[in-house]
Amino acid sequence: MRRLLVFGAAAFILAALAALYILWWASGPKPGPHSIIVEEGSTLSSVSRQLAREGAIPGTARSYSLIARILGSGDPIQAGEFEIPKGMGGAAILDLLQHGKPVQRLITVTEGMPSVIVAEKLATNGYLSGAVPAIDEGSVLPDSYGYKRGEARSAVLSRMQSAMKKTIAQLWPKRSYACPIVTTEQAVILASIVEKETGKAAERPMIAGVYCNRLKIGMKLDADPTVIYPVTKGKPLGRRIRRSELMDDNGYNTYRRAGLPAGPIANPGRDSIAAVLNPASTKALYFVADGTGGHVFANTLAEHQANVAKWYALRRQRGEM
Repeated sequence: MRRLLVFGAAAFILAALAALYILWWASGPKPGPHSIIVEEGSTLSSVSRQLAREGAIPGTARSYSLIARILGSGDPIQAGEFEIPKGMGGAAILDLLQHGKPVQRLITVTEGMPSVIVAEKLATNGYLSGAVPAIDEGSVLPDSYGYKRGEARSAVLSRMQSAMKKTIAQLWPKRSYACPIVTTEQAVILASIVEKETGKAAERPMIAGVYCNRLKIGMKLDADPTVIYPVTKGKPLGRRIRRSELMDDNGYNTYRRAGLPAGPIANPGRDSIAAVLNPASTKALYFVADGTGGHVFANTLAEHQANVAKWYALRRQRGEM
């Protein structure tokens, strides 16, 4: 009888250890990798129920929670989206939720991106939900923005726009007053033109300096990107500007009237805004492409015409004209 009791106790212990191994250390039951989204304020009990509902752990939520309290670290559960690899067992899943790195999803607005493309990026992102609100041009700060799976598109846009407001609020008091702009709205308009005019970051203050000089004397800005904006809403034109477009007086065309256009033509980055608020000290009134992605600057029309002639000669040499 004593032997039977000992054998029975041993069998029970072995069965309990086998069950413990299956529940805690063995490979999980999911056939492939899967995601879990842990909401803010989730507890071990609520996550255990979630894992059980999604079939990520063997056994019940109650048994998993009990074993986790005994064998787990006791650290809090993190909020976020987590990728659980195929075959990950209960112990490893808990460690992932407590100490692992949540999935970071990013949506990037590049410098000079127009709002129509920002709206398209938000609308076509399959991990976001809800409609895309109307986006005013120049209201979004170019940057990379993290978001949670299932988050509202309007919430992501709100962060983008709050970042722009915060950036302008930081930069505006530090302006040099060298440029005749009197409102933050005007600063964003001019910064959007600077953003579209050069692909070289080091040139931004100089481009801003030229435009500020022109504004001071009432000279037209003659900025090609302002001609293109009403045609494409900021998207690439893909061809040369037509004469009819250069002649179209639509409120944006800076070839037709002096001063700033009716509104921003893109979403300018922090550096372009800073360049407008603190432009380079220069007497230059003109610039033209130099063939390297940058520009050559001139103080007088005669100098500028000579630079234009060199640019045209280079283009003809390249077979572009």
